[in-house]
Amino acid sequence: LLSQFDPDNTGYISTEKFRSLLQRHGSELDPHKLEVLLALADSNSEGRICYQDFVNLMSNKRSNSFRQAILQGNRRLCSKALLEETGLSLSQRLIRHVAYETLPREIDRKWYFDSYSCCPPPWFMITITIVAFFIYNGVVLDRFVLQVSHPLYLKNALLYHPQLRAQAWRYLTYIFMHAGIEHLGLNVVLQLLVGVPLEMVHGAARISFVYVAGVVAGSLAVSVADMTAPVVGSSGGVYALVSAHLANIVMNWSGMKCQFKLLRMAVALICMSFEFGRAVWLRFHPSAYPPCPHPSFMAHLGGVMVGITLGVIILRNYEQRLLDQTLWWIFLSIYVIFVLFAIFWNIFAYSLLDLKLPPPP
Repeated sequence: LLSQFDPDNTGYISTEKFRSLLQRHGSELDPHKLEVLLALADSNSEGRICYQDFVNLMSNKRSNSFRQAILQGNRRLCSKALLEETGLSLSQRLIRHVAYETLPREIDRKWYFDSYSCCPPPWFMITITIVAFFIYNGVVLDRFVLQVSHPLYLKNALLYHPQLRAQAWRYLTYIFMHAGIEHLGLNVVLQLLVGVPLEMVHGAARISFVYVAGVVAGSLAVSVADMTAPVVGSSGGVYALVSAHLANIVMNWSGMKCQFKLLRMAVALICMSFEFGRAVWLRFHPSAYPPCPHPSFMAHLGGVMVGITLGVIILRNYEQRLLDQTLWWIFLSIYVIFVLFAIFWNIFAYSLLDLKLPPPP
């Protein structure tokens, strides 16, 4: 094929030959993929197309030329919208629903619909939910929810406690504990309803990065801004995902075609506000076991800040190289600076400020 359409071995195919190839074999291609190839030809102003880009497109790899075709307005969308297609199976309708819930551009939604194979499945969000909420709380502690009014509340090796901040794993493992059934329930609902579709579209690597970054930022925010309080719950990671998703919807409002998007945003914001308000109330409510205070609410704010910075960049650049995004490096640098500042704060500030910390559990 290369010798036929590129006899001089330049690595490029002329747009005329490219179009003749599409006309000859277009009936053999998926209609959505054909639209992408036509968009690539329409957007190319140099009169030639890189042969490797063509190979990448045919093998479901997103190339720079494809991204240029998407970004330029001069593209062909010759068939009906994905939402209007009929005769889809239940799994296909689910994938289509996820595409419209998370992606703002029709050609991106079609590309995702065609290329998604559920391999690998959204394992990260499901696994972290099972491990956090059932295996540890149900099997190890012999109780599914460890209430903050229970005498065993602080006596475990997972939650973050200011007296035990030198044990670095606690900045992550605190997500495996929750302060009550309502805390657990809201985090489970938001984590599964928002996190699983996002992972289906953006993959486990990106979503796990946002989630873990929110978790770490949450515990470090507590260690800096609420220095005498412990932390429990996965709200830092959950709020990072949800805030990134909501911000992405707002930024691409006209392109988001999901039904009841305003209602969905309102429900998510109400759930987040209720849980955050409860956390604030609990923090300042008299402790059942003084002098040990109730957990801090600052982890929620740390997760939100990660979501509207790093999270928005990751969700906005569907299937694109983050290494090429200037704004990504800016926000990543800010995040790294904050983490380093918090580490030094934990090393020096507690002794310099001479705080009265609660006794170790």
